[in-house]
Amino acid sequence: MTPDPALTPARRARAYAHTALTLAVLLALVWLARRHWPVLHTGAVRLAAADRAWLLAAAVATLTTWPCAALAQQGAVLRRLPPTALLGAQFAASAAGHVLPVGLGSGAVNLRYLVRAGLPLARAALAMAVKGTAGVAVRAALIAGLVLSCPGVLRLPRGGGGVPAALCAAALCLLLLSDTVRSRGRAALAALRGHSVAVHARPARAAALWGGSLGYVLGHCAALTAVAHAVGLSLGPARLALLYLAASGAAALLPTPGGLGSLDAVLAYALTTAGAPAATAASAVLGYRLLTVWLPLLPGLLVLALLVRRRTL
Repeated sequence: MTPDPALTPARRARAYAHTALTLAVLLALVWLARRHWPVLHTGAVRLAAADRAWLLAAAVATLTTWPCAALAQQGAVLRRLPPTALLGAQFAASAAGHVLPVGLGSGAVNLRYLVRAGLPLARAALAMAVKGTAGVAVRAALIAGLVLSCPGVLRLPRGGGGVPAALCAAALCLLLLSDTVRSRGRAALAALRGHSVAVHARPARAAALWGGSLGYVLGHCAALTAVAHAVGLSLGPARLALLYLAASGAAALLPTPGGLGSLDAVLAYALTTAGAPAATAASAVLGYRLLTVWLPLLPGLLVLALLVRRRTL
């Protein structure tokens, strides 16, 4: 009998490592919540009394993120995908991403959907890689533009911060010197470049890819901005967008489900560092995460189950 690949020692070790890191982050979050409970309680009370009109605007902004994700995914695929199933897959993928470590749940759902839609596995993986690359490029461009327009909002660590960066750079250089890594990397980059060229040869696909990627990020920025206005946070939209992009990028380094714990803590810290009162920052983060994670979670899992039952996934 052939052993199940999902039960191989390497996969089991990776699963254990992700679980251990997730539990460590969650334990740290519980410790921080207990230590700062008065601030969190005040933030929850402030959120309960927030401006309903701004909260409705935040909900509308949140609803735009899934069509934008679907648009970006369609842009990365050369063939036309059924729009309803594609939108449902993005909604289900976001829910899976909040249950499993970041990138694993949503990536698995999207990959399975594309394969079920008729794409070869290699072509589906390339489409996801093109979409991910566009998303990273959009975020990097927005951060660069916002840093120039809002100087002084982001502060790099002082003192010995250069030593860890130098060590990481040295480790990366050693890794890249490996012949195996370089040969596989060249092959992967060549395949990615070829698929990207094919996508950009069709203006409608390129517009969908970049427009959807930009709309997805702006939808999250708008949701956070609207929640911030609802709770009386005085930071401007550009500053809030920059803080969100930086915080979400930093939180992505920790493979917790949907950034659970890591994004909350980093975003709250970023807001308070920028001058927001601690209770108001807690309210903004609680409201943003409620709209983007907790309220859509159960419907997203139900859609996921429905798509699996219909063999769309």
